[in-house]
Amino acid sequence: MSFFQRVVSKGSAEKFYLKVTIEFENPDTILNPVEFRALVSKAVRQLYGETGASIPVDVLRYQDITKEAILRVPGRSLVKCWSALTLLGEYAQESCAIRVNQVSPQLLALAVDSRHFFQDLPN
Repeated sequence: MSFFQRVVSKGSAEKFYLKVTIEFENPDTILNPVEFRALVSKAVRQLYGETGASIPVDVLRYQDITKEAILRVPGRSLVKCWSALTLLGEYAQESCAIRVNQVSPQLLALAVDSRHFFQDLPN
């Protein structure tokens, strides 16, 4: 009888990259990059106070049409940032949710998503 054991390790990388998507109750809501950065700061400050506000979270890219962003956080702050984003429930009196789609210590790894990868095979 064999047993399957899943091991998840965040490792000891200096930086981590998160690909996130924000969803609003009203799908017509659009944020610009400055508002999205404020939302991220608010989420971390709301959960961890001034200590959380000192976590350097860099927004490397934000697309307002798809509402998708790539964030860079220090390795020691990954769990705090991830939990703050996940627990955010509203912004500007509107219900919202942030989905963390991918996390990686290498930025290039976010360019490929095996769940949405399609390959055209010759007939």
